[in-house]
Amino acid sequence: MAGTVKGHCFCGSVEFEVSGDPAAMGYCHCKDCTRWLGAPVNAFSLWPRDKVRITQGEAHVGVFHKTENSYRKFCKVCGGSLMADHPGLGLTDVFPKVLVGFVHVPAVHVNYESKTIAMRDGLPKFKDFPKEFGGSGEMLPE
Repeated sequence: MAGTVKGHCFCGSVEFEVSGDPAAMGYCHCKDCTRWLGAPVNAFSLWPRDKVRITQGEAHVGVFHKTENSYRKFCKVCGGSLMADHPGLGLTDVFPKVLVGFVHVPAVHVNYESKTIAMRDGLPKFKDFPKEFGGSGEMLPE
């Protein structure tokens, strides 16, 4: 990608941009992501924190954190999901569908042990996370 992609919340009150290339893209099946989004799976694109910038409406950004691992950000006007900061990883998960024109190219499934639906797409399925992201690195069958 190596450029800048703009995004916004559901109502447009919060605008932001990402630059460069994501560090990773895939699907998360953990109970926290799926419950917060109200969906059976969370598509993610992880970006270095310094490559994510809110450009408009920062006063409208709400933050919720159940644990110190994820600070989930949303628009206080429309309630739309924006992103989730992961301080321990130095990365921010910007939800692919809030990025205008961004092409999500998933490479991995994480927390597949917690899956709600099976996805038979040939991608690697990690029980939790790859070792380089602090997980066991254990793989599960499709």
